Amino acid sequence: MHRFASVLLVDQRGWLLLQERDEHPVIDPERWGLVGGHVEDGEEFEAAAYRELEEETGIRLAPGELSLWLDTEVFHEAYGTLDEVQVWVAATTLADADIVVGEGRQIVFVDPDRAQALDLTASASRIVPEFTASGSYRDLVRVALSLL
Repeated sequence: MHRFASVLLVDQRGWLLLQERDEHPVIDPERWGLVGGHVEDGEEFEAAAYRELEEETGIRLAPGELSLWLDTEVFHEAYGTLDEVQVWVAATTLADADIVVGEGRQIVFVDPDRAQALDLTASASRIVPEFTASGSYRDLVRVALSLL
């Protein structure tokens, strides 16, 4: 079993920060997914979420800005394993211009309706619709609007 920490940031429009993966990843190459990645041995999920967000986007959030939204399992065909995935979320006033792409083709905010029509990774295809249907998502949109 592998462990993964993923991050969903929600802007004031309700758009989600998503990553278009390139051809290099073992898991779901050339698909759209969540920012995040492997939790290192001895590392906590929360620390991994902050680390992965910074490595992949250049965004450094203060401790406590991310909240755990979901702890689940996802089957990754490339590994043949059922892996633990935690999804951490936050509202933001950041825009595409604030993102420094450290991994993948692009990392941008995407309208949730458009996101669900993209070729999503195994985890994102389940997590994105579940998240956008949740009260947590609606709360984060309100928080993002209040930050303006």
